[in-house]
Amino acid sequence: MSMVILEKKGGIGTVTLNRPERLNALSRQLVAELLVALGDVARDDAVKVVVLRGAGRAFCAGVDLKEYSLGGGKTADLGFSGLWEAVDELPKPVIAAVHGYAVTGGFILVYCSDIVIATEDARFADSHARWGLIPSGGETQRLPRRVGMQKAKEIMFTSDLYSARDMERLGLVNRVVPASQLDEAVQEMAQKLLRNSTRSISTIKTLINRGMEMGFGNGLLLEARTGHWGKANAEPDPERDRLLGAFLEGRAGLSKHEEKG
Repeated sequence: MSMVILEKKGGIGTVTLNRPERLNALSRQLVAELLVALGDVARDDAVKVVVLRGAGRAFCAGVDLKEYSLGGGKTADLGFSGLWEAVDELPKPVIAAVHGYAVTGGFILVYCSDIVIATEDARFADSHARWGLIPSGGETQRLPRRVGMQKAKEIMFTSDLYSARDMERLGLVNRVVPASQLDEAVQEMAQKLLRNSTRSISTIKTLINRGMEMGFGNGLLLEARTGHWGKANAEPDPERDRLLGAFLEGRAGLSKHEEKG
């Protein structure tokens, strides 16, 4: 049985962790299949938006501790190298659709995604300290940059479970919805992204991610260089011309709020 299911439809690539009997815990096989699926959607020009989700009762319960123990406690043996970067650096927006548990490895998959939509029953935690483990996936560097140093320490020191509303207040979750509305909310968000420029979103994602790794001044310089010092928007781009053309012809379908904005 495949531990990762990839479905493509209407410009959306849905990547589903499919190990429900283990709450989609990250095993060697699951990680290997996930990397293959992420590479597939990254290369496929027909896929504009990626949705990451879990089958069954949870999003992802983190590393499979049973397999980890049998492997002599070596997470590298589980094939984790490059997994988080594959999500973080995917040249397309990643929407995490979260329900049930998103713990440790599952939690980092969430905050490596670009947009997170979670159900009201979703629960999040980093459990390294609970099991006497040392983070090795960049958690100690990524999490403080997302929620601040003090809150990151609390989350990682206590290993407490946090609700979707808690994560929304911290800025790690974009929207919280009833479980029955998760698919609808994810689809609605995906359609919003599909209406916009794939090239722009990809470039903006890279600029934000890289800019967060450097000082403000260097971030501004990176943006200026990427935009060819203000000339990029005058260079040929069929997608931009199509979108602007639709707007100028009154076919953009913008709401009054968007027109004013």
